[in-house]
Amino acid sequence: MKKYQFAVFIGRFQPYHNGHQHIISQGLQQAEKMIVLCGSAHLPASHRNPWSFNERKTMILSSFSKEEADRITVLPLMDSPYNDAIWSQSVQTIVNGVVQALNTMPHNTPGIALIGHSKDHSSFYLKMFPQWESIEVDNLDGLNATRLRDDYFSHADNFTHSDRIFTTLTPTGTQHFFAEAFSQTAFDTIRAEHEFIEDYKKQWQAVPYPPVFVTVDAVVIQSGHILLVKRRARPGKGLAALPGGFIGQHERLQEGCIRELREETKLKIPEAVLRGCIKRQHTFDDPHRSARGRTITHAFLIELPVAEELPKVKGGDDAEKAFWLPLADMKPEKMFEDHYFIIRHLLGE
Repeated sequence: MKKYQFAVFIGRFQPYHNGHQHIISQGLQQAEKMIVLCGSAHLPASHRNPWSFNERKTMILSSFSKEEADRITVLPLMDSPYNDAIWSQSVQTIVNGVVQALNTMPHNTPGIALIGHSKDHSSFYLKMFPQWESIEVDNLDGLNATRLRDDYFSHADNFTHSDRIFTTLTPTGTQHFFAEAFSQTAFDTIRAEHEFIEDYKKQWQAVPYPPVFVTVDAVVIQSGHILLVKRRARPGKGLAALPGGFIGQHERLQEGCIRELREETKLKIPEAVLRGCIKRQHTFDDPHRSARGRTITHAFLIELPVAEELPKVKGGDDAEKAFWLPLADMKPEKMFEDHYFIIRHLLGE
């Protein structure tokens, strides 16, 4: 009889390595079943999050025997970088659903424990669920997924190389995934984006302090649609994004937002009308929101009056095209950086 019925492990698993395997193995020793939540689910591929939920699920489950894998439930977990309460609620909802479906003793209160390793500030979530017990697991050999990613994408041109990242630092499921399922095309795409970012950062290597950039973004809503642009160049080439950009040296935030909006979408609504339609604004400052460096953006919610016909728009400046999208059709995996979460936050979701 195990001490707990369920052990919950939350992580990004980018990639899934021996440290993660160690934690899940410890959980299986203490709990009847493991619930593994893959964070940062449904995001576009990037150097920080190169592998999809399904790819990470494959790495995890194929690293265990069938008997062990049958005791592990792996599910996606969306980020909510600007609302910890929403994220916490999502975790609780997913876990409660699994417990209700798999609890073999429905008349008893299930024993649930959150298992993990307190590595740094990113492990704050371990203290967010006081209703569950806690299982602290020591870090295995100081393994760090960020360093593994850097090593992998900085290696020679052959993405199937077999160095210590595969042979000593990752379990069999991860090794098989890279050997059989990860394509050269996917590798090249992520690596090219990463190299662009690294070259971009070299521009300020000589400054005495790391720079902090300020940008503005426009969240324009009309008749259940949102105004977006398709990015013309890296980073995020081809992804949908909010109209916006870097603030000018002599601009106020609102002024810069409206300028960027009009430059990128050719929206012909008078500036005075746009200013009058601003309903809300908020500062978005997640430290990881932009791969280009520490970037704080100020977003303005502009709600245009309901109309039977949406204003004509056309891509300009850094935008390949501008377009109106029904709000229900937004997909986080198709959107640049944290723009999906900015929109949800300003819309009160």
